[in-house]
Amino acid sequence: MRLILLGAPGAGKGTQAEMLMKYYKIPTISTGNIFREHISNKTDLGQQATKYMDAGQLVPDELVIELVKDRITRDDCKNGMIFDGFPRTIPQAEALDNMLNDLGISIDYVINVDVPDENIIERMSGRRVCSKCGASYHIKYKKEKSEGNCDECESTLVQRGDDKEETVKNRLEVYHMQTKPLIDYYAKQNKVLYIDGTADVIKVHESIMKLLGEN
Repeated sequence: MRLILLGAPGAGKGTQAEMLMKYYKIPTISTGNIFREHISNKTDLGQQATKYMDAGQLVPDELVIELVKDRITRDDCKNGMIFDGFPRTIPQAEALDNMLNDLGISIDYVINVDVPDENIIERMSGRRVCSKCGASYHIKYKKEKSEGNCDECESTLVQRGDDKEETVKNRLEVYHMQTKPLIDYYAKQNKVLYIDGTADVIKVHESIMKLLGEN
């Protein structure tokens, strides 16, 4: 099974990717992990990527594609893979199709975990973390016993910069600009499965498995 998972930041696609990975016993491929591996191993591709990242620039599509190509030709991808966070652009999607075609395979399905922006903003902007031990809380779904203090170590709870409402809104705007064309691209190939991501984790997983014909 070869899958692409799409979903806005905070939509829960990372959790679904993990569950699918365990079920199918196939790896999740994310560009972030690929970059970290190549950089820590000081490979030629990793060193090229570092130059762009250190300069605060986006790694060019050509280099991202080379890194992905290196990853998908490894033995653990023989029975399939799950792409999480790649492709992000139409040129990347086209390059991935060509790359897989050269290997005599193709993407089976693109799973779009759909959660309305207002739900994501509530989920993410309500998160609080302990400044000392890192324990997680939520102002609505997982409140601390003593307001503003961690249940575990009594240290102050803080809101991470990434979780501030304005930051979340900006990330969602960028995501929609990038992803709408991708959904259209794969919809033309009849590969998109639309999943309601507002349900709890287990129900979302069950919905995905049903559409994949596993239930």
